[in-house]
Amino acid sequence: MTSLAERQQRLIARYRVIDDVHERLAAIVAHKTTLAPLTAGERIEANLVSGCVSRVWLAGSLENGLLRLRLDAESALVRGIATLLCEIYDGTPPEEVVATEPEVFEALGLDRLLSPTRLNGLANIRRRVKELAVTDAADAVLSIDGLRLD
Repeated sequence: MTSLAERQQRLIARYRVIDDVHERLAAIVAHKTTLAPLTAGERIEANLVSGCVSRVWLAGSLENGLLRLRLDAESALVRGIATLLCEIYDGTPPEEVVATEPEVFEALGLDRLLSPTRLNGLANIRRRVKELAVTDAADAVLSIDGLRLD
């Protein structure tokens, strides 16, 4: 299994070959995601990420001890940068998700290109990813043979 740090470095290397930061961002937005699609039933109020100007839905589950993420957004730009963030953490153990901050946006110069509003939204998405990791890990500990203990 690839570590989260290695995954970030691969993503950075993939996009760093594009010299112009605007073209780099366009490539990120155009990237076809490896994330599982968000189901129609998951596009609900409970999965909306608060603090984003454009609506972003983020859902997660724990599968075989790894956090699996699914997302959608109304804006193509937001969907692209949120997908990049989520692809870093998708398929990673919850404790690693919580412990490792994203470096990709700064390394690719996107933090200088995005507006403060977009950066704030990105921080809220990161916060929600952490919440999902903690919640799903706690739910797994509280479940025995599919029965909830709470």
